[in-house]
Amino acid sequence: MKNRIQDLRQDRGWSQAELAKSLEVSRQTVNAIERGRYDPSLPLAFRISQVFSLPIEEIFEP
Repeated sequence: MKNRIQDLRQDRGWSQAELAKSLEVSRQTVNAIERGRYDPSLPLAFRISQVFSLPIEEIFEP
């Protein structure tokens, strides 16, 4: 699954560690999601959506 998380995170000036703390996951999890090596669970996808104040469809694409 492709996503815009890295671009959205960098636009806000956040590190992977800062985003990970907001999402209550590890920095490694954020890295894996950004690189497309890990698809987040639905609850995590909703938390990502809330953190960026965007609909899930604007962050992820199948």
